[in-house]
Amino acid sequence: MAPPHGLGRGRRTPARPSRRSLLAGVAAAGALGAAGCSRVATASADGGGDLLDRLRAQGVVRLGIAGEIPFGYIGKDGKVTGEAPELAKVIFKRLGVDRVQPVPTEFGSLIPGLNSQQFDVVAAGMYINADRCEQVLFADPDYQMLDSFIVRKGNPKGLHDYRDVVAKKAKFATGTGYAEIQYAVEAGYKESDILIVPDQVAGLNAVEAGRVDVFAGTALTTRAVVQKSAKAEATEAFAPLVKGKPHVDGGGFAFRPTETKLRDAFNTELHRLKKSGELFRVLRPFGFSKDEMTELTAKELCAG
Repeated sequence: MAPPHGLGRGRRTPARPSRRSLLAGVAAAGALGAAGCSRVATASADGGGDLLDRLRAQGVVRLGIAGEIPFGYIGKDGKVTGEAPELAKVIFKRLGVDRVQPVPTEFGSLIPGLNSQQFDVVAAGMYINADRCEQVLFADPDYQMLDSFIVRKGNPKGLHDYRDVVAKKAKFATGTGYAEIQYAVEAGYKESDILIVPDQVAGLNAVEAGRVDVFAGTALTTRAVVQKSAKAEATEAFAPLVKGKPHVDGGGFAFRPTETKLRDAFNTELHRLKKSGELFRVLRPFGFSKDEMTELTAKELCAG
């Protein structure tokens, strides 16, 4: 994740505990929280941890999720879904663990909950960055994410990146606590001139109403929110510049630092799914495109 490297959800800054979210599923997630919050036994650090063996014996793995579409949430049918839980079902089945059990929590509680044994793995599409890598062990990312703009149909101002926004003195908006604030400021936009709105839906409304020329978000969320709009469209995805260099974020599963055996086994299956194309087939129903498939590694993202 681009700076600031906080513990908040995904691309948000540290001052905000939640990444942008379509909040459907949160209420249902809360209803399941009490049933899923019992602690798991402490794993041994010897030989890379024994959690994988215990999960195979139990036949179930507990997934920390944050009630956020499309990453991990409880569907209308009361069942866990999202790109991360669905991928977890496939990989853990291959590892000899037949069932997944959701443990809903707030995004800011995922890492503390993992390390305090409340669940076995974080399955929430969590961005991998240097700060988080000091606290948890990440698998390689299962997706990467670029930025995109919501603009009026036809993109009349020709806005394709943050430098265009500055050069053309466009009225700019983004979400509360989004890292896109910093991307725009780094490009030379005055922070006090940025219109801050709650989320991408409010951003779309602002563009459609003409209150702003552009709203910045992730390619995935902007692409999804404009689908039924007659007045707005999403621009092509692009990598924002961080310290003058293009920056690409990536999200993946998190494990306790002692559980290298489980992480390595998970990575092995993840790379097999990437090679076969099955990973894209799992993620595609949640709005991911081939542009979001990645060969980035956790090591690269942890290095910042």
